[in-house]
Amino acid sequence: MVEIKELDITRLDTAASMLKAIAHPMRIAILKHLEGGKRLTVTEIHELLGIEQSTTSHHLGILRDKGVLCSKREGKNTFYYLKYDILSQIVDCLETCTCE
Repeated sequence: MVEIKELDITRLDTAASMLKAIAHPMRIAILKHLEGGKRLTVTEIHELLGIEQSTTSHHLGILRDKGVLCSKREGKNTFYYLKYDILSQIVDCLETCTCE
C-alpha cells in the first residue's frame, strides 16, 4: 500500500478545494470564457453570461480565493484570467464527458 505523506495531503486538500470552487455551472462557464489566455473584466463576463454583475463578482471571488483565477487591476478595470492555463483542460474534459 502507498503511504500518503503530509505534503501530499496538503496538495490533495488544495486540489479538492479548487475542484469544489469550479463545481458550479456559472463558474464552469466563466472558465470556458477565460480559455486561451483571455483576460476579461467583471462587466464583460456578466454580459457574456447574462447574469447580474454582483453575482458574477461573487463567483469570481470564489474562483480567485481558491486559486483558480488571478486578477490584475489596470486603471479602473480589474481583469480576471486563469491562474494556470492547464485548468482549461478540466472544462474540455467535462465537455467531452457530457456529450452524448
